[in-house]
Amino acid sequence: MSVTVNFDTVLHNNKAIILVQFEKDATMIARLRQKFPAARWSNTHKSWYVPDTDTNRSALGIAPKLAGKDVLVKISIENQHALQRLVEQLQLKAYSPSTIRTYTIEFAQLLYVLKSFEVQNLDAERLRAYFLYCINTLKVKEAQLHSRLNAVKFYFEQVLGRPKFMVAIPRPKKPQTLPKVLSTKDIERLFVQTQNDKHLLMLQLCYGMGLRVSEIVRIKVPHIDSDRMQVMIAAAKGKKDRYVPLPQSVLIPLRRYYLAYKPKDYLFEGQDGGQYAIRSVQAVFKNAMRKARIRKQVGIHGLRHSYATHLLEYGTDISFIQKLLGHNDIKTTQLYTHVAQTDLAKIVSPLDKLKEQ
Repeated sequence: MSVTVNFDTVLHNNKAIILVQFEKDATMIARLRQKFPAARWSNTHKSWYVPDTDTNRSALGIAPKLAGKDVLVKISIENQHALQRLVEQLQLKAYSPSTIRTYTIEFAQLLYVLKSFEVQNLDAERLRAYFLYCINTLKVKEAQLHSRLNAVKFYFEQVLGRPKFMVAIPRPKKPQTLPKVLSTKDIERLFVQTQNDKHLLMLQLCYGMGLRVSEIVRIKVPHIDSDRMQVMIAAAKGKKDRYVPLPQSVLIPLRRYYLAYKPKDYLFEGQDGGQYAIRSVQAVFKNAMRKARIRKQVGIHGLRHSYATHLLEYGTDISFIQKLLGHNDIKTTQLYTHVAQTDLAKIVSPLDKLKEQ
């Protein structure tokens, strides 16, 4: 006679576990403990359980944990309305599509764990246990945990109108990482290895104007004012417009590009028209890095970091750099002072002093 086994995933003492439920059977218990040495009995759940890991899920024939947008289709009926209300409130407050997408996915992670338990009935202690589960079991990094906290906070404060609900849940300290930059020699090698005129101009403008990749693909032809030698960066981060100087060195290549490609709306358009894909620009940069044999772990955003750092090294006032980058807080811009070699280059190591003696 076969034993019927059921599985369930729950939080137990702030840890994710898989309940292995079956009628009391000595042979089944022995087999379970042999296959899973970490198996334990829970008096609370009246069931055997094992840690909720991908390895254990695979061994038990349970689907792996969901991540990203896949989780959206697994939200219970009881919580689908809450997810919809979150999206609607974000839209009413005119949040950007990328922020709406991030908040939706991060909030959905909580709803997936809750299953049929309605999110509006959560108390602060259970929510605290959920974030401990994110840290200890899911190993969510600080940056993503901040996004998840923001999404949940938005729901309770902006949708349910509970402004003090999450006061007792502290935010993790963000690591103080410095911007990753390329040297001027690296930049030159990068450009030399980019043979396609369109791709080269993209990279040159990213570096030469300190643009985010999302900003380079949104530049429209009318935004470029060659008489005043400036470009309007419209609806950038925070939905703010700003002007940046157009580098003199790209004026002729820019005119040559316009005559060759004849863009209709956006400066850089895809094969079928419309805005050039961000991923395609990232791929252009990655390919150029590979051809230039630059081994540094730097993404295309490193061109923006390099622009700010090099300006600082050339003696540009940091308040001007703040305006060019579109930073709200000067503290964000001041990070580049820790990277620039303006003062560091003057420091002589004690080791070198010893060798001079």
